[in-house]
Amino acid sequence: MTMSIRTPPTPLRLAGRSLLGDQASAIAALEYLPAELFPPLFIQAYQKRKQKPLKAMMHAWPFPVLPLGCLSQLSLDKVLKAVLDGLDVLIAQEVRPRRWKLRVLDLRNSGANFWRMWCGDSTQNCSPTEPVAVHSSSPNLEHPLAPLEVFLDLNFSEMDGVKFFMHIIQWAQQREGLLHLCCKTLRISEVPFQRVRNVLVGVQLDCIQEVNVKCTWDLPTLGTFALNLGQMSNLQRLSLSHIHMLTEREEQEEQRYFSQFLSQMLKLRHLRDLNMDSPSFLRGRLDQMLSIVKTALGLDKSIFCHLLTHSDLTHLVQCPNLRQLKSLGLYGTNLTDFSPEPLRALLEAVAPTLQDLRLDNCGMVDSQVEAILPVLSCCHQLRDFTISENHLSMATAEKLLRHTAGLRSLEIELYPVPLECYRTDQTLDQEEVAPIRAELPGTLRELGQPRTI
Repeated sequence: MTMSIRTPPTPLRLAGRSLLGDQASAIAALEYLPAELFPPLFIQAYQKRKQKPLKAMMHAWPFPVLPLGCLSQLSLDKVLKAVLDGLDVLIAQEVRPRRWKLRVLDLRNSGANFWRMWCGDSTQNCSPTEPVAVHSSSPNLEHPLAPLEVFLDLNFSEMDGVKFFMHIIQWAQQREGLLHLCCKTLRISEVPFQRVRNVLVGVQLDCIQEVNVKCTWDLPTLGTFALNLGQMSNLQRLSLSHIHMLTEREEQEEQRYFSQFLSQMLKLRHLRDLNMDSPSFLRGRLDQMLSIVKTALGLDKSIFCHLLTHSDLTHLVQCPNLRQLKSLGLYGTNLTDFSPEPLRALLEAVAPTLQDLRLDNCGMVDSQVEAILPVLSCCHQLRDFTISENHLSMATAEKLLRHTAGLRSLEIELYPVPLECYRTDQTLDQEEVAPIRAELPGTLRELGQPRTI
């Protein structure tokens, strides 16, 4: 027989239960309740779907932020309706209630620390996030001061919440001047652009600071999206991946679409992180892209490209904005027939600041790797280094290990299985792998630094 001992409810929780047992009394008492009772009372009313107390609590909320988004996957339910109805009463009043301090309604998945601090473990579904704070909308954004700021992340996926987004956007539009809706993050994953487009029409695009697109769009669709992109004047991070190549019918209009894309990129003067993972339409055109970067973008953190030509790589070396680069990824760029000079020059340019280098699946051979070993040894800030899926011998792999041994910041290293471990039919010979795996710890001890390979 087993026995379990339940943790007794805290006095705050008991007080909350008592108040919610008589909703009329609870509502009448809000004016006099101490601030520390509001979060646990709100959580209990939220969990029990008590609309009247939730609505009333909006009138006396004693904190500058209500982090509602982290409590669950928000939907158009009675809880949200009660909160919005309560806010409607307040923002329409010229004189605020004495206790009301709310400045931000946060509908993002953030603010879990706020609830943990006041409610202990009663919000187990919250994901770990940074402490909630009152944020400004955007560094250079101009909009009339409003009594209430509403933060919402636009996250489109196969199971997206378009109806929820549209409800919040329409609610905010109908209360223009009384509140400001701020969407800082836009993520799109494998959804038709039309569904996204209908939502973007209703938001203030210059609030958006981060965009992540992972969709099999064609270039015409990307060109259309670029018209929205160009209005995101405070955009700081942009990631585009899985964009499709043009069909034969579209090839004759290829340059027009690309020019449209570049013209909108020219407007993004605050962009700092650029991830162009697998946009095949950039192949052979990186010089045009970088001409925009030179004149418009303060690129100083990351760039990830693949499927580049030798000419593209040469132009990348010549871009002066890369001198503060922290992350560089060239995975999938076939360097087999390239001379090592452009890559060596590129690494020399970014060596003082580079923290993340990814050269996976680049078709590199021994001679190309040996050519970059001296400059690789100078990348003293390097934390992540991956060079898997390349055609390297055991001798070259050992040279790599020795040259990176002096990089004290290195935390992650990923190397290819040496060529000697493959049979003539390119299948892996596990019998050849075993002795190399057995020798590796001794080699690492000899080099004198604990490492995980």
